[in-house]
Amino acid sequence: MQTILTLSATQIEARQDELAEVLHNCVNQGASVSFMLPFEHQRAVAFWQKTSQSVARGERVVLACEDVDGQIVGTVQLITDQPENQPHRADVAKLLVHQRARRSGVASALMQALEQEAKQHGIRLLVLDTATGSGAETFYQHAGWQKAGEIPDYALMPDGALTPTSLFYKHLSA
Repeated sequence: MQTILTLSATQIEARQDELAEVLHNCVNQGASVSFMLPFEHQRAVAFWQKTSQSVARGERVVLACEDVDGQIVGTVQLITDQPENQPHRADVAKLLVHQRARRSGVASALMQALEQEAKQHGIRLLVLDTATGSGAETFYQHAGWQKAGEIPDYALMPDGALTPTSLFYKHLSA
């Protein structure tokens, strides 16, 4: 049984080591989520400290998935801080699932909860990007996201190799 939580800034700080472990694991397994190797646990903690500050300012929402033991095994973010001419949309960032919880429905549960959270914020359009050819790209396509295109040489993978990125969007029904 999985539990999806919306984390406050205080909860992120209290559970930053668990969240950092998920991020650390994903980056060290090759996930293209803004970080380069070598990637130390302390850098992951610093990321979550910064993220908690953003949550406190109301710029984003962080969702987490707990396993049956109450340990965080996945997370995703809804970035609601958008320009004033885009109040209807939000960015999706950092869908992370620890390797021990992959293929167990964590990513799907997090994304379904994220869509509900977005609707509660009046969001009608979600956008995201992911490394082209990655398992994440396949996941988003199966989850009903529309691919808008690709940008070559967009980012570096954690090992330093250039990778294209795929841009996705999803319209949410009222």
